[in-house]
Amino acid sequence: MDRTHSDVVIIGGAVTGAATAWWLMKLSPGLKVTVIEKDPTYAQSATALSVASVRLQFSNPVNVEISRFGAAFIRDFAERIGPEGGVPTLGLKENGYLFLSGTEEGARTLEDLAAMQRGLGATTEVLGPDALARRFPWMRFDDVTAGSIGSRDEGWFDNMGLLHGFRNAARAMGAVFLTDRVTGLVCAGDRVLAALTEGGRRIEGGAFLCSAGTGSTAICAMAGIALPVEPRKRTVFVVDAPNARHPEAPLIIDHSGIYLRPEHGAWIAATVPDDDGPCDPGDWEPDHEQFEELIWPKLYNRAEGFDAAKVLRLWVGHYDYNTLDQNAILGRWPGHANFHVAAGFSGHGLQQSPAVGRGMAELILHGGYRSLDLSPLGPERVLEGRPFLEKAIV
Repeated sequence: MDRTHSDVVIIGGAVTGAATAWWLMKLSPGLKVTVIEKDPTYAQSATALSVASVRLQFSNPVNVEISRFGAAFIRDFAERIGPEGGVPTLGLKENGYLFLSGTEEGARTLEDLAAMQRGLGATTEVLGPDALARRFPWMRFDDVTAGSIGSRDEGWFDNMGLLHGFRNAARAMGAVFLTDRVTGLVCAGDRVLAALTEGGRRIEGGAFLCSAGTGSTAICAMAGIALPVEPRKRTVFVVDAPNARHPEAPLIIDHSGIYLRPEHGAWIAATVPDDDGPCDPGDWEPDHEQFEELIWPKLYNRAEGFDAAKVLRLWVGHYDYNTLDQNAILGRWPGHANFHVAAGFSGHGLQQSPAVGRGMAELILHGGYRSLDLSPLGPERVLEGRPFLEKAIV
């Protein structure tokens, strides 16, 4: 068996693992960091299959702050990551997010959240139906009571550029990325001693981080941890609508249960079905019927220009869905001296990775957060059965 030792072993090398590796190397040059990733193509990772967006419109202040840092980092990525990242720009397109409410209570909630978000540096404003119609005359708002939109730090960007930039720069500073699959953890007392791999490696470490997306539940089980994370399937449609060409449109979160945004002359659209539940990890078959049955009628109701909509292509991604509260689970696991978790992002991992990577690096290196306090997202709430609810789940 090939036996090696690292200061930090990261299991899962997509955007969260790669971001943490980069921050570790940046904060502690010369540190020995090993990242174990089973598929270096990332073909089925949530990072690769994301709709690659960032927003500040969350209901929890910590999520607002996480994404505010992420948006700034993404905007100035090349400058922050350096030439070693090999990515000149992530092409952040700040069209904003538009959340639509269909009830008076929902409108009041949008107002309250916008005030909180503005207090943290966001530019969120809330508009009534008439103001929305003037700004977006191609849409109908007869069933809308209010809409909230941010004019800065919200939009979409190059998801794989973010991942590869972190990975390239971390490797340039000395982090090692291994292509292998973890099959077991060697534990003694309250410590993880080593990760065992399919390739016959025993990788010993001073600290371990599980950032394996939907695979995190199985990895945590190797350490005796019951992680409330399961795969949830999402089918995403790329739609051509020749009578609805609006490249300036924001990403729209419709109260009817769909979301959409422009994409290179077409649209990306998706929904969450009423019977949403865990899927088989090997289920990558798109739910083709969702478009005709669930999405298209709602698109047409919002804008008549979707009368001639046609699906160009579609793909499936898996959320690492936190069944407790759909928020990330971040931190050292109680009762485990050196085992950390960053999982359960439930669709928000890409935009949160710059701040989460920094936070996990601080926690591993210093035993606590030095910049943004991520402790509200800690694993203690899982053990206590105490949800940290987020109202703005998409």
